[in-house]
Amino acid sequence: MQLTYTVGMDWRDYDKDNCSVGRTLEVIGERWTLLVLREAFLGVRRFGEFQRHTGAAKNILSDRLQTLVAGGVLERRLYEERPPRYEYRLTEKGLDLYPVLVSLMQWGDKYESDASGPPVLMRHKGCNEIVAPQLTCPGCGETIRARDMVALAGPGAVLKQTA
Repeated sequence: MQLTYTVGMDWRDYDKDNCSVGRTLEVIGERWTLLVLREAFLGVRRFGEFQRHTGAAKNILSDRLQTLVAGGVLERRLYEERPPRYEYRLTEKGLDLYPVLVSLMQWGDKYESDASGPPVLMRHKGCNEIVAPQLTCPGCGETIRARDMVALAGPGAVLKQTA
């Protein structure tokens, strides 16, 4: 049952099956999938390179690539006709996952790195600075942290069904 959006309604009164996080995890919520995405952001395009860089078995990698293509995150492009060979490129939808991967990397750098520090640094091409990208509020420019935010029911929220 779809309801008219009401600002301030408590999101806990809504059905969690209608959840953007859950739907996203259906497409990218698996270890090998995230490693494939990591490699795609680093410029890997071909099956053999994905396999070499992730260590995934052929059947697992094939399944993950098919899922990402079906989900519109990667596109499969023919790069050689005889024999037919394909490469995988991030789509706009895939490129929009960049903040997700960077956030996972930063969390890993903070909590899972060894004493020598992070294994990868990010350099901004525009100014050549080594940076740690941050989420900021588009309204005021402040850095956003979990305790600074409040979840509200959105226009796509669906009220829980009661028996």
